[in-house]
Amino acid sequence: MKTLLKTIIGLGILGASVLSADANFAKCTACHGANGEKKALGKSQVIQGWKAEKTLAALKGYKDGTFGGPMKGVMKGQVAKLNEADMKALAKHIEGLK
Repeated sequence: MKTLLKTIIGLGILGASVLSADANFAKCTACHGANGEKKALGKSQVIQGWKAEKTLAALKGYKDGTFGGPMKGVMKGQVAKLNEADMKALAKHIEGLK
């Protein structure tokens, strides 16, 4: 019974992470495209398929103001409410985009 309960809780956490990544990436699609295939407003890099580590570093940098080019101000606002788990899930999601 304890193993079943642990499995159910684990799947719930995993499911919440996936939903969180999808919901958070939905905010990105207006500028980056449905699969991260666009240069945001013609000024950013294409993020499609970026390694999770690269994306996570960029998101953290946008959040603390140490990363970014022309879209730095816009991105700082976009990531302001993301916590560490959100950023990790979002980075993993972007890594899988093709």
